[in-house]
Amino acid sequence: MTKKRRPTQLRETSIQRGYPTAAAGSVLITMGQTRVLCTASISSSPPPWLPKDPDTGEFTRGWVTGEYSMLPGSTPDRKRRGPDSRSTEIQRLIGRALRAAVDLEKMPGVMITCDCDVLCADGGTRTAAITGAFVALSDAISHAMSEGLIRENPITNHVAAISVGVIDSTNHLDLDYPLDSNAEVDMNVVMNGKGKFIEIQGTGEQGVFDREQLNGLLDLATKGIKQLIQMQKKALKTTLGSCK
Repeated sequence: MTKKRRPTQLRETSIQRGYPTAAAGSVLITMGQTRVLCTASISSSPPPWLPKDPDTGEFTRGWVTGEYSMLPGSTPDRKRRGPDSRSTEIQRLIGRALRAAVDLEKMPGVMITCDCDVLCADGGTRTAAITGAFVALSDAISHAMSEGLIRENPITNHVAAISVGVIDSTNHLDLDYPLDSNAEVDMNVVMNGKGKFIEIQGTGEQGVFDREQLNGLLDLATKGIKQLIQMQKKALKTTLGSCK
């Protein structure tokens, strides 16, 4: 029997680096029953619209982007393959969040794509994707540096995300599906390791909220994200397995 969580408690979370794939960085993040496979792949063909040196014609910046999908078996009713408006919105969020973690001028001509594939969905898939993708991105950058594709580490800070909400007039951290589906207020928060906000998505799903509630939700999200960043740091100190 699953132990009931306190409203201020994260779900049981793990970050497994080196999940067996051919990507330069790969992470399986588990938050409760939600599982997301995050892979980071390196390309030397960045978007052609990036700025170039007028004399050499070489790119002066790199690019980091994200893609998101829910696999067919990730939900009780089979999720159909193919893009949809929700996936497009989420992958844009992932890309914005990850670009906030790097100095693109330190990775000229290099593009890293972070693919986030939901294996099992039980709420908080977009926030889990961001938290896991940062670790996969870090490993991909380390690989690119070892190959001489990037000279100087472009990572400027950790980035992680969490959901918060109001259920029965009580603030809750890290919403699973039952909590999310009954939330009066639902919010996704992305922050960096300095405690700065990158993105806040908040909606009164079945009610409204005032400034005091907003401040309480942001304080709760800050607490959760600090814990997730500590997990990221711990995971990045571990040695990768033989699958790489």
